[in-house]
Amino acid sequence: MTQAAASPTPITHTAAEVPTSGFFSAKGELCGAIAAGVLLLIGFVIHVLMKQPWAEGFIWASLALGMVYGVRAAWGALRGGKFDIDVLMVVGAGLAAAIGHPEEGALLLFLFTLAGALEELAMQRTLREVNALHKLMPKGAMVLRGGEWIEASAESLVVDEQVRIRPGEAVPVDCVVTVGSSTIDQSAITGESMPRDVTVNDELFAGTINADNALEARVLRPASESGVQKILRLVTQAQEQRESTQQLIDKISQPYSIGVMVVSLLVMLVWWLVFKVPLLGSGEQPGAVYVAITLLIVASPCALIIATPTATLAAIARAARGGVLFKGGQALTRLASVGAICFDKTGTLTFGRPHLYEVHPVAWSDGDELLALAAGLERDSTHPIAQAILEAAKQRGMTPTVLESVDHVIAKGLEGTHKGMKIRLGRYSFAEEFIPVCFRNRTRDVLAKIQGRGHIAVVVARHQIDNPEIGEAAVLIMADAVRPGAAEMVPALHALGVKPLRMLTGDNKATAQRVAEGLKLDGFDADLLPADKLRIVGEMADAAHARKRTVAVIGDGVNDAPALARADVGMAIGTIGTAAALESADVVLLSESLHTVPWAIKLARRARQTIVANLILALSIIVIMGITTLIASRTAHPVPLSIGVLAHEGGTVLVVLNSLRLLWFKKHD
Repeated sequence: MTQAAASPTPITHTAAEVPTSGFFSAKGELCGAIAAGVLLLIGFVIHVLMKQPWAEGFIWASLALGMVYGVRAAWGALRGGKFDIDVLMVVGAGLAAAIGHPEEGALLLFLFTLAGALEELAMQRTLREVNALHKLMPKGAMVLRGGEWIEASAESLVVDEQVRIRPGEAVPVDCVVTVGSSTIDQSAITGESMPRDVTVNDELFAGTINADNALEARVLRPASESGVQKILRLVTQAQEQRESTQQLIDKISQPYSIGVMVVSLLVMLVWWLVFKVPLLGSGEQPGAVYVAITLLIVASPCALIIATPTATLAAIARAARGGVLFKGGQALTRLASVGAICFDKTGTLTFGRPHLYEVHPVAWSDGDELLALAAGLERDSTHPIAQAILEAAKQRGMTPTVLESVDHVIAKGLEGTHKGMKIRLGRYSFAEEFIPVCFRNRTRDVLAKIQGRGHIAVVVARHQIDNPEIGEAAVLIMADAVRPGAAEMVPALHALGVKPLRMLTGDNKATAQRVAEGLKLDGFDADLLPADKLRIVGEMADAAHARKRTVAVIGDGVNDAPALARADVGMAIGTIGTAAALESADVVLLSESLHTVPWAIKLARRARQTIVANLILALSIIVIMGITTLIASRTAHPVPLSIGVLAHEGGTVLVVLNSLRLLWFKKHD
């Protein structure tokens, strides 16, 4: 009986906006419904047990209280040019009271008001799941101004200002670390339980929590443009985009409501004029008006109208809390039917940067010394290979060796000196001069074995300055690091019947084959241009559509825009602050782990099952109760209006409760 004003999509009610507090708020309406129910119960008990005529006063009071909410909602609908369920319910209750059945009218309004209040509270609960992100945003921040640290509002922070984030505090705006190292808890936004280590030059996102040490950071974006704010705006837009089933129901709901009223009037006339049923009844036999009112109630589409949006909104809210952003009900529906997925490689299945995973000591006695020397050579380099070496040394707890000299030889590598030895790091052709002759063939053999496997090989060699034949050599083997969760994702998708899983990449065949075989994908295509990717996605989409399924493309949202747009479902895996990822896809995975892909599909399918169950329940009540009402009215045992009311409103409550179950959909479901 209320309008879901807190949601951008009104679900069933069309009254004026619902206040957040007071008599006409959702909680106020719930209290009013309970009060009406208590009055009705008191009146009924006194009437049955004590046979007191004044007991009807409680029943009329219950009816009047229900009418306060009902008339307000119905008037709001009519004022907006709509003839909807609120109007039907008020008309039905008023007619029931007018023909001498105030208790039936009071019961109808009590249950309808109760169902409306519960529905509104359910919608508010769904919205709170998303709007909880607002609470993560701190209102204040420590900022450096005029040479002093002062407390200021987060909204006042401007780009390039310095902020201080103490342990336990939330990051006020998107920023980049300038001083300090710590761990950041991103679980409330990305759904990732493991905290992330951060240090200088690492980006922090508004709303995440600094777990350990104090940090200083430079503001990257104003508070209003943070990644979290973008997420909130997109979720709001998603709530406004209605799923196709809901679009159909929205189109027919008003004509249907008018049709119910017309059919009820026709039934009343036919029963009265053709079947000679008394208009108002006689004795225990209900009249034609009573039959028409019962039909009007049981045929009203309340549960039918809320069957889809309650489930859709609950699923979108649950997904957002789990680090998956659906940009509308259509995306949810299409993902539920996904039967094939195309993956980009770089930045999607892999991080797009090399990772040192093997040190092959061709002739080097101390592997730790080797890695420390390599890190010392690369200490000041920003090259991806340098970062891989430095990261590997850091993970093993090694400190880069301080060399006496380091020279960068353009397009070849690095050369340095340390304790009477010369060291080179780079291609074999560059390092060969420093490899003792006796180790050169062995080094070439190692390189030959890994050639064609899609790996990056870096040679490290050193020899004594005074005696070049005394030295050592090793090969550092690197590869693009696979994203966490990728290996577990593939069998999980196969278990869901999603096949084929195909990787599309512009990278060379050897590299693509290594990743595809390592992850046990169903196939791959390498050396592709954007036009080639579009063609393959189109072919896979045609094949999927022939099976009544859809195809999804998962990319990083940056260089995959054409393929993402061509797919039925474009899914971008990107961090919170990646604007391209947030804007270009139908679904955004906020976590860097791919384990959320099968979970998102499971959630979408559960939402679809919930919608189907809701629609079957709602339609079954309308059809069964409608037919039963008409048939039973021609017998000695017509359907009481109270039974029709209980069936109608009970179905509405069951639909709401069934949809709310999606809010507790677990990661392992």
